[in-house]
Amino acid sequence: MNRVFVASQAARRRPCLATAVLAFLAGCSTGPQTTTTASPPPTLHVAGYSTQFPLNEDPISEGGHWLVGKTNGLDWGNVSTYPGYAFGHAGPASYADPVALLTGEWPPNQSVELVVDRRAVFRYPEVEVRLRSSLAKHNCDGYEITFSLKDDDNAYLIIVRWNGPLADFTYLLQAGGKQYSVKTGDRIKATIVGNEIKAYKNGVLMGTVKDGTYTRGNPGFGFNEGWNGDYGISEFTAKATDGSSF
Repeated sequence: MNRVFVASQAARRRPCLATAVLAFLAGCSTGPQTTTTASPPPTLHVAGYSTQFPLNEDPISEGGHWLVGKTNGLDWGNVSTYPGYAFGHAGPASYADPVALLTGEWPPNQSVELVVDRRAVFRYPEVEVRLRSSLAKHNCDGYEITFSLKDDDNAYLIIVRWNGPLADFTYLLQAGGKQYSVKTGDRIKATIVGNEIKAYKNGVLMGTVKDGTYTRGNPGFGFNEGWNGDYGISEFTAKATDGSSF
């Protein structure tokens, strides 16, 4: 609410009690009129994107909404889709994960939720959330939050910071155990607010870490390097805001 404060004094004095009281309160002088207006709250910038992958595309584009690892970054792998399913093609080198990042300018506080589609897997199948990430020729940086599709005690959750060049990354969190395994229909989500990253499985907080290296970037998703079977995701939802909650 805006408040207006006005100080004034009658130009003439009149010999009455009311006038005398007003003059006393006003200090017997005429003051300037002043107005104080409260500043409006800042406008929050909010962005969002959701898809269930309705198209056959190699690589994914959806009308120019996506950048991909090989086409745009050269050293990593692309992501393809057919209706209801997104999956990866690993790049030719170690750590050349398939990756897809949304285009455009995104506010810094971000949330990404994926729905897992696990079919026939082996080795090290992973579904990855990307936050505050960027992709250009020979450069892929930002944060990766990874859940394993292994179905035993060898499953894991990792959070890493990609530093730019291929195979250059830093572990921020490593946790192991069957509780981190994901399967078809599981919803995995990761958020970053300020410098705190949180990882969720079906609404349950599974891990958290803090890192302040990247303050801007785009959300997206990816998969592990190499050939790890037939798996992917069936839904993707990203939200971002300048505020502290989504």
